[in-house]
Amino acid sequence: MPSNIAMLTVQFKLRQGEDHHLEEILAFLDRDPPLTAAMCDSKQEGPGAREPVCMLCRRAEADPDICGDKLEKGGLCAHVFCLFFATDLFCQENDRVGLMGFLARDIRNVVRRAAQKRCCVCGQSGAAIMCCRQSCDRWFHLPCAKEGGCVTQYIPYYSSFCSEHRPEQDVEATPEPGTDCPICMESVEDRKTFRTLVCPACKRAWFHRDCIQGQAMSAGYLCLHCPLCRDIEQFLTQMFILGIRIPF
Repeated sequence: MPSNIAMLTVQFKLRQGEDHHLEEILAFLDRDPPLTAAMCDSKQEGPGAREPVCMLCRRAEADPDICGDKLEKGGLCAHVFCLFFATDLFCQENDRVGLMGFLARDIRNVVRRAAQKRCCVCGQSGAAIMCCRQSCDRWFHLPCAKEGGCVTQYIPYYSSFCSEHRPEQDVEATPEPGTDCPICMESVEDRKTFRTLVCPACKRAWFHRDCIQGQAMSAGYLCLHCPLCRDIEQFLTQMFILGIRIPF
């Protein structure tokens, strides 16, 4: 078991050779890991209370595995990861100020800008996340990301990519006919896709994105590994880059 995330090896390339500064990311993680569930305090609503809406995705309800807890303070309401993925919204060093370190004025500025941006997935306004690829002007809501094949990376710098520019697996492998996901035991697609992933180490374990995301939420960083070969280093690195949220 690696003692820290800096030990992970890089077996991944972005499409068209885009530099992802992965060494900087791993160094950042080693020094200051991302959020844990215990750091995200959400306000509890009483029975019959109207469910508050996130200012950044306009959803009262969203998948907590994707969006995180919903926070409320001083008239502000937002999901943890809607805050971290919002384009040009920066967290202050003191997480006691504003909403978990995000200043109220900055959040409201992002909300005003998002009102002019339409989601490339659902077509509705209020999209606060822009694709990181230079010159790409696609925007989307965080809850729409999976449906639209977009990738959001739950590691600093919380980068986001549309379906056209998302990172893809650089692994030469094709599943044999009749291959099943080792997690749900249901069949997988006959090739690598957004929804069908392969272990970069053994190239034999094929699994559904939803299945490995569920496993990651249960196992966490310290226990997640390839379901077949049990590789840790290559496997974790690739899952982080492909947008799988792995709690610390």
